[in-house]
Amino acid sequence: MRYHTLWLSLAVVALVVTPAADAQDARLRDRLDPATATRVSAILDSARMTGLPTRPLVSKALEGASKGAPGPRIVAAVSRLAGELRVARDVLGPATESELDAAASALILGVRRTDLAAVRGARSGERLTVPLAVLADLVAYGVPADAATQAVVRLAGGTGEDEALLDF
Repeated sequence: MRYHTLWLSLAVVALVVTPAADAQDARLRDRLDPATATRVSAILDSARMTGLPTRPLVSKALEGASKGAPGPRIVAAVSRLAGELRVARDVLGPATESELDAAASALILGVRRTDLAAVRGARSGERLTVPLAVLADLVAYGVPADAATQAVVRLAGGTGEDEALLDF
């Protein structure tokens, strides 16, 4: 009975995931050269198998295509983002797609793992999307990662409300 239930569960997952994956692959095939689309699809498959969100990866590939980036550069950017999504998940633990995406963006900008952990500690059990996005924005605007992290941790831990972070 358990064996049958396992196969039924896998079949349901395949039915739900396959259309989304096919839609993503179709967009990639339409916008990327065949070699780049194949390499990006392999990264997506790997991410999907390890439970990472693929939407940010597809978006990164499509962004590169929109900007006219060469295939190897698109593949490198998607691969780097996949790696940072893995690091983000390792540091944050269970997290939403938007939290992992914001954390990966922060890592790409130079935020350290310890900075992500500090934000997680300031917001234990609460949503991290806004604090992580604010952290990434601050660093993108040139605020040193240490100073940005301290400010976000202070605001995130103080009121615990996203409004204070957004106003900042």
